[in-house]
Formats: sequence, structure tokens, C-alpha cells
Amino acid sequence: MQKKATEFTDTNLANLLLESMADGVFTINNRGTVLSWNPSMERITGYMAKEILGKPCTMIGFDKCFGKSCPKGVKECEIYKKGSIDGKECSLKHKNGKSVPVAKSARVFKDKNGKICGVVETVTDMTDLYKARQDAEDANRKLKEIHQFDKIIGKSTPIQEVFLSIKAASSSDAAILIQGESGTGKELVAGAIHYNSRRAKKPFITVNCSALSESLMESELFGHVKGAFTGAFHNRTGRFEEAEGGTLFLDEIGVISTFVQIKLLRVLQELEIERVGESKKRKIDIRIITATNKDLFSLVNNGNFREDLYYRLKVFPINIPPLRKRKKDIPILINHFIDLQNSKTGKMICGVTQPAMRILLDYNWQGNVRELENAIEHAFVLCTNKHIDIIDLPVEIRQTGYMQPDHKFQQYNNTSRALRKKLNRIYLIEVLKASDWNKAEVARRIGLSRASIWKYMKKWDIPLKPPAE
Repeated sequence: MQKKATEFTDTNLANLLLESMADGVFTINNRGTVLSWNPSMERITGYMAKEILGKPCTMIGFDKCFGKSCPKGVKECEIYKKGSIDGKECSLKHKNGKSVPVAKSARVFKDKNGKICGVVETVTDMTDLYKARQDAEDANRKLKEIHQFDKIIGKSTPIQEVFLSIKAASSSDAAILIQGESGTGKELVAGAIHYNSRRAKKPFITVNCSALSESLMESELFGHVKGAFTGAFHNRTGRFEEAEGGTLFLDEIGVISTFVQIKLLRVLQELEIERVGESKKRKIDIRIITATNKDLFSLVNNGNFREDLYYRLKVFPINIPPLRKRKKDIPILINHFIDLQNSKTGKMICGVTQPAMRILLDYNWQGNVRELENAIEHAFVLCTNKHIDIIDLPVEIRQTGYMQPDHKFQQYNNTSRALRKKLNRIYLIEVLKASDWNKAEVARRIGLSRASIWKYMKKWDIPLKPPAE
């Protein structure tokens, strides 16, 4: 026998709908008394239905519904005068006293004679959205702070010339080519230009060209449409479109293929792009900044980079000097990195000893500012005093530092003996943790052989792998 389908009355159906809604819904009569209260209102406000039904709606404590807080009397409520409100962002007072951000909509309802009987209101909890907005604002603020001029540290003449170039570039929309060795801070310069330009409130999009193959580069920059190639299951917006109104920073531009060079040249000429697999042209309004650690002009002469693209990119070139050519900035940078590490680690290191400073000043710094920052971070792992000393520095810096030729071997041996004297079980475990338990890295940081590290670990019963947490 066929079962009879369950029948719903209009009232039952309405109640089921209200109970299943993610948004809070409640009704009040024309005296401001709460008549109904769905489960989502319980979740949003903390008030159970039995606690609030029959109570005045002022318990909810909305603010700024019509530009001001809820009035004390329902007759003063603007909803009865306006008739409706849509998606107004405001807040209500949770039972625990906290303020909850919400979006509120409301409508008066009338009887068949047109007399207002009450109000039905919906409330959307905006807590997650507000948190996401706040996180985005914080991230954007931090990004701007990172790219301020004072984050490019130095007072030497070469770096002051870079500051002047940044200021000039910031007042223009010209294509910028930043040239400098790895670790000199090319992305910091690009960010400083963007965040001090008229495009500062628009996106700053970075693409590392050396990390992408030709096929991935094309899709990454221009985007693609569904079905354009195997694995293209959805439409994808490229970086050019993501940077709309702002700046696209192409790092390591010297490695891009001839095919991508041709497409990039067309973008610069026409200011429009086509997604991969699509013939539709899309206009773009962006500024392009490129950077390279290669001699781009030599690549042009060797036939590895298009000359016409080269001149399009270097309308305004900026050359960042290597650290070895601005050694007056090294003490300033060291103090800056010490302050950063003190904040991160909670240590109170005051500076660098004179012998260590002499080695740091005489070192060649092939990795430039980034290598110096890493060296100070390394020293913080080892340093147990108020000042960073020679034995706290990475071994490659100690070995090639300031030493008289006749005494180089003797001084290195003295340093190693001092370090071995300092080494103990607690100290070794600390370096292991800082090196992710990589014994080769531990050996490099301490200045001993890997075999010696294994020997000490066995001697002090230190496990070969990090203990499970």
C-alpha cells in the first residue's frame, strides 16, 4: 500500500523555513515586543527564544540602523516611518556583552486595512567577513610598512641615489627596469615605487619569472579559459588582470622565453591581453616594473633577449649597488637586523664586537643584504653574550674574513677551539632545532665536520631525528 505523503500546513512550512535559515529572523509587534525568534537568532545573540519572547526589542541593542542607536521607545524607531531597511551594516549586543557585527534588513507588515502590525527583521552575522576584512587591512598595512623608504636601509651616497630614483619613478607611470645582484632588495625598491605612487591603493602583484616554465608563464600572466589545454578545468584570471589599476612586478625578467617576450611586447604596445585559448581582447590599465640580476644589455647583444622589448622595459632604469660597494651601510644594517632579531627571539643582544665587525666589513657579501641578514640570524642562534663575536658568525664568513695571510690557519684553529670549548649538549640541541635537525647545516653553522656532530650526538645521547611532538 502506498504511503500517504506528509501534508504541511502554511504555518508548519513557515516554521520549518525559519528554523532552517542560516540568517537570524525575528518579528516584533507595533509595541516593540518580540513575537518570534528563530534558532539562528539564538546563535547570533546568545539569547534563547524563551529568554526574549515577550520582551522589548531594545534588548537586542542594535546601533546605527538609521545612523543612530536604537531609541528607547518604539514610536521613535525609524523603521515604522521609513517602512524598510536593506543590508544595513551595524552591530548588536550579544548576551555576553560583546558587540557582534551584522547586516540587518527589515520590513513593516500590515493588516488588510493597511495598518502596521509589526516588523519582520533578518540579521546576517558578519563576524567572519569583518575578520577577513581586518586581516586584509592588516596585511595591506604591513605590506605598505615593508615597502616604505625607511625599510631600504642606508645612508651611503650610492643608496641615496637609489632613493632619488625611487621618488622620481613614483611620480611617473613609465616602465621601470631595476637591475642589481641577488639579495640587493629589488622587490623592496619595486614596492616602494608602487606604494608611493598614485596607484598605491590598487594591487601590487609579484611574479617570479625564474620559477615558471614557458607554458606556465603564459597561463600565469595572461590567464586561460576552460578547455584551453589539458587540465584547464576552469577559467583563470591572469596576473595582468589581477593587477588592474595597480602594478605588476616581473622579477628575473631576463629568463623569459622568446615566445613570452613577444607577447609581453604586444601588451606594452597595445595595453590589452588575450587569455590562453581565447581570442577576446581585454583592455588593462597597469604599470609594469621589471627586475633582473643579469646584464640584460649583454643578453640583447647575444641574441637572447629582444632589443625592442629591452628598450620598452628600461624607460627608466634603476641600478641597485651591491653591498660591497656601500660598506658604510653595513654597521647600520647590522644594527637594524639585530633589532629585528631581538624582537623575534626575545634576546637582548646589544651589538657586535670590534673583531667581528672588522670581519663583517671586510667580507665580500656575494649574497648582499640578504646574506648579511642571514648571517645575523645565524649569529643569534649561537650567541649567548650581549655582543655577537667571531665564533658566532657563519663559518664561511669566519674563514674568509679579516685575517693576516700568515696567521689565517692559526686564527681559524683558535676559533674552532673556542667553539668546541663552548659546545655542550643543550647548546647542540638548540642549533639542531634551529637547523631543522639537518646535521650538515649544524656542522656548517658550528664550524665542525659532520662526523664530529654525529660523534657529539652519540656521546650526549641526542636522537638522530627530532622527537615526535
